[in-house]
Amino acid sequence: MAEKKIGLQTVKFKNPPSIVSTASIVGPKEGEGPLREYFDLIISDDLYDEDSWEKAESKMAREAVRMALKKIGMTPDRVDYLFEGDLLNQITSSSFVARDLKIPFFGLYGACSTMTESLSLAAMITDGGYSDYAVAATSSHFSSAERQFRFPLELGTQRPPTAQWTVTGAGAAVVGRNGEGPYITYVTTGRVMDFGIKDANNMGAAMAPAAADTIIRHFKDTGFKPQDYDLIISGDLGQVGRQLTIDMVKENGYDISQNFTDCGIEIFDSDRQDVHAGASGCGCSAVVFCGYLYSQIKKGNIKRLLIMSTGALLSPTSTQQGESIPGIAHAVAIEGRI
Repeated sequence: MAEKKIGLQTVKFKNPPSIVSTASIVGPKEGEGPLREYFDLIISDDLYDEDSWEKAESKMAREAVRMALKKIGMTPDRVDYLFEGDLLNQITSSSFVARDLKIPFFGLYGACSTMTESLSLAAMITDGGYSDYAVAATSSHFSSAERQFRFPLELGTQRPPTAQWTVTGAGAAVVGRNGEGPYITYVTTGRVMDFGIKDANNMGAAMAPAAADTIIRHFKDTGFKPQDYDLIISGDLGQVGRQLTIDMVKENGYDISQNFTDCGIEIFDSDRQDVHAGASGCGCSAVVFCGYLYSQIKKGNIKRLLIMSTGALLSPTSTQQGESIPGIAHAVAIEGRI
């Protein structure tokens, strides 16, 4: 019997791993938003001195990992495993990071849920005694994602109000067996949910069912209530998905309206920056967590956090073939002290 599993989908760690360091790198637009002071590096242009957006994304991801390690005096050769993913075909950004850093590598694809997917697996392997240090990382780039999933930027396609802005950014977190916190205490692994949404410009509606399902399951498995958390935050739901999630969770007896927000809402100023329904992308929850949220936990402003990155599991092929958009969400509970 799985001794560390509680309920149907949740793991409770007996020796909670510590997040010993984080780093975040963002693009110029993200650097103009309300969280700019919490990012380690704001690049001056989307190409980051490279000759393609895809190369720029991989460079951000690589440098975020190096930066997180440098903060604690570590080099890549001391890392046991790298868990990383991105949005590009065959997760090429992450694969080239692993090539350059030469860390044993698990490549992940969970769409925009990848940051908490990587944190979940890094925590599990560390708590299990298979690793002293593991790195969880992910990245996205507005321009590379747009031309892969939607339309070339040069086409100037009009974006509907439900559309979200893919974050240009990369985040990395070093998870260790020992440390002074914050600590990963619970992980609730999500199920793939599909309510038949086919509009690729309405990611919030496509992901909301998975977000609601994971939040409800986390509460049922752990016995926690919404008020047990200082903050519950999703990754990429935006304005539309956040409200849908609140409504669906409330129908199941939990009111999260008072302490639930979304990284895609927090990273941009909706009044000043034209992002429509908010932000999305693998890098969205990665940079908000590795920048802003991590600092707030370290300062004691957030004592218990539930972060849940949400992903829309579509591809250009599935969209072109008229398929609906499945969603996934993974939740990670993080506490400043245990």
